[in-house]
Amino acid sequence: MINMQKLANTLSPLERKIIPFLKSEIKEIEDKSGLDKTSVLRALRLLEAKGLVKFFSSKKRTIRLGTNGIYYRKNQLPERTLLHLLENNNHLPLQEAKKLSKLSDNEFKVSLGVLKSKDLLEIKEGKLVLTASRGELTKKTIEEQLLEALPLNASSLHDQQKLALFSLQKRKNIIEIQEKSESTFELTETGEQIAGEEIKSDLLEEVTPELIKTWKKNKPFRQYDIHAPVPKLNSGRKHFVTEAIEKGKRIWLDLGFKEMTGSLTQTSFWNFDALFTAQDHPVREMQDTFFIKNVEGKLPKKSLVKKVKRAHEQGVEKSKGWNYRWNDKEAKLVVLRTHTTCLSAQTLAKIDIKKDLPAKYFAIGRNFRNETVDWSHGFEFNQSEGIVIDKNLNFSHLLGYLKEFYKKMGFTKIRFTPAYFPYTEPSVEINAFHPEKQRWLELGGAGIFRPEVTAPLLGESLPVLAWGPGFDRLMMLAQNIKDLREVYKNDLKTLRERKIK
Repeated sequence: MINMQKLANTLSPLERKIIPFLKSEIKEIEDKSGLDKTSVLRALRLLEAKGLVKFFSSKKRTIRLGTNGIYYRKNQLPERTLLHLLENNNHLPLQEAKKLSKLSDNEFKVSLGVLKSKDLLEIKEGKLVLTASRGELTKKTIEEQLLEALPLNASSLHDQQKLALFSLQKRKNIIEIQEKSESTFELTETGEQIAGEEIKSDLLEEVTPELIKTWKKNKPFRQYDIHAPVPKLNSGRKHFVTEAIEKGKRIWLDLGFKEMTGSLTQTSFWNFDALFTAQDHPVREMQDTFFIKNVEGKLPKKSLVKKVKRAHEQGVEKSKGWNYRWNDKEAKLVVLRTHTTCLSAQTLAKIDIKKDLPAKYFAIGRNFRNETVDWSHGFEFNQSEGIVIDKNLNFSHLLGYLKEFYKKMGFTKIRFTPAYFPYTEPSVEINAFHPEKQRWLELGGAGIFRPEVTAPLLGESLPVLAWGPGFDRLMMLAQNIKDLREVYKNDLKTLRERKIK
């Protein structure tokens, strides 16, 4: 037998309120106890933890008529309207059939598709030809039968109804699927012993100002189970992308770098020309770059434009340039920046090499390219940009900076391979190993800016270390994300469970 007094010492007020009505259904318990549904369910969960009841929760999916479904059931589906028309006027031209049916463009197109899929009509020489037999015309379609039968429990649908549901779900507002949680419980052997009993307790439940004033030492508090499960609380937090970007910025700042910022839209001059990218280079075409329509940007001071033009047409120092006629109209085209390296070019143009050297700058920002979206590519991405300017720099310094950054970001399996980029020489490609895909993942490029970049911008050809690896792929590796598209999916459950790194 259960010890009622011992049990009473552990029961909360909610539990004591529903125990007299435990042999009733949940709705009856609500009515008899005067508690709302949430309180009743909470009390049942508490009783379950004490082994007095077994609680069951399930979801019921109900198929109902949507706004258009109600209309079509009262009148008729658009394909039935078209069938009636063709029954009396066979071999109608498409446009005439559309006009006479009085269906909307969408309804007419849907009707054609549905009737053709059911082999009830054909389109020959621009005319609609009815191929259905008299029996087929009078017989209701599976879609019509489903509309008449609704509402239905999703679990009770037979195969024909499932097929009709799949068909109607492709259309707007004909079908609605409502999900409703259903809760039930059953008494355990111990629960059977106390169900229907009124259990009273004079134990203290909480500390109040009144209790403090009238405190009596001989009156104990109700016992609490400190091991009982409690609801998980989700506090506000930053998105992990924001956290990662802030971490990346902190690393560069700690290494003595200054941050570069700039607009997401740039002229082609800064995005391409200042970086010695030829005006006929494929990367500047619509296939790769998002251009802003009907907008013309402003070029910087004429002396700088003249130097960049000369670098393209004639080259600098021992370079021969690209040997073509540079066009300032092409340079004025405005684009969504394809890389943050345009910020490096703008920064170099502002540096006074007599006063500001040595100098180190970084940027982490969004860029845009017309890429085919897949597990490792997106049309919008973040890039980590950096430049170091000094007369005594070499390629080893570049690799050292990159290794240090990736080490602080938590990556040790990094490799460098020779590469080609229009505005750096020598150049290197940075790769990190992806354990899930079992392959090396390209992160981006780095190198030393060519004289054709530095001479026009700095006024002198000095060594400038430069890099611009992708930052989103770093986040993929750090967060064990298998698909880049998940980075910005923003599923709340996933974001709440994701650990801070």
